[in-house]
Amino acid sequence: MRSTDGLVADVHNAALRDGFVLDTAQRALLDRLALLGAELDHRPLRRSRPRSLYIHGDAGRGKSWLADAFFARLPSPRKTRVHFHGFFDALHRSIHDHRSERDAVERAVADLTRESRLLFFDELHVHDAGDARLLTRLLDHVFQRGMTVLATSNYAPDDLLPNPIWHHTFEPGIALITAHMDVWHLDGPVDYRTRNENHGRGFAAGSWTRMPGGSSMHAASPVPAASTASAVETLTVQGRTFAVTSADGARLTATFDQLCRAATSSVEYLLWARMFRQWVITDVPSLATTDADTQQRFITLVDVLSDADVTAHFSSTLDLPDFLAEASERPDAFRMTSRLQLITTAPATPHGALRDAHRAHGK
Repeated sequence: MRSTDGLVADVHNAALRDGFVLDTAQRALLDRLALLGAELDHRPLRRSRPRSLYIHGDAGRGKSWLADAFFARLPSPRKTRVHFHGFFDALHRSIHDHRSERDAVERAVADLTRESRLLFFDELHVHDAGDARLLTRLLDHVFQRGMTVLATSNYAPDDLLPNPIWHHTFEPGIALITAHMDVWHLDGPVDYRTRNENHGRGFAAGSWTRMPGGSSMHAASPVPAASTASAVETLTVQGRTFAVTSADGARLTATFDQLCRAATSSVEYLLWARMFRQWVITDVPSLATTDADTQQRFITLVDVLSDADVTAHFSSTLDLPDFLAEASERPDAFRMTSRLQLITTAPATPHGALRDAHRAHGK
């Protein structure tokens, strides 16, 4: 059995190793997480199950870091961590596998949660009515089976699926959250991603470079992904073919149009994030010049790359602050803004220089 004090000390030490000290609000949340861990430890001796915990707050306040650190240090192997995009990708694939069975959704949920006692749902957000219905069924499934849920989100429960046209479709899910989960607001004035000084690995090792007049890093001129004229390679996912600039070993190079104007989704991004650990994304325009679907794809792409800790180098005609200012009105853009604060920015770079720099650094 793991003591509460031991878990708290371990997480504090992990923060120190990562170069920061937990603030007052984070320490209070850690104490609540430690209590949840102790309740899970004692569960066989108790008749009532531990109260689930829903943590929400602004981007960059440490919700996911603390929940990840807590989850990693729980000794029980009966635990499952899922991320929003990865979860729905896996859920849809599992539903397809069970499509000939009457209870396909319940069987798919059971496949994902297995025999877990704790389900950690990171970055929970709902903008689609179909996802809202599936998430409601997931919550009903796990609470009926006595599982404990830990969730992090940028949204308070009542603010999930904020579109007033569709909000009612998730009201049953919100009712399940408020009935079974303690709601904890992690508050704080600082987005700690803006103070990141560690650019040595993963997503934080990426960069944003302004390339006036276009940022093509391939000999051919970039064109919309609907045309394959400029693509030297294609990638196939579930029978669908996608044009990219190049796929070389562990590195994927593609234009913004190829990744976001084409009919891509989190399904492709998740697969490619596993296949390619270094990405070069060129010709990123102002999101104000793109349609809503294209904007949402780029936000989803940043979500996936950040969660997978993939190193990504972006080039654009805009400086990063100008790009983020113009993107600020999109739903979930605040999370993208916070995550892009992790990477380094570079001044305007002549054609070819960014390509040569990547080659010089083995990227």
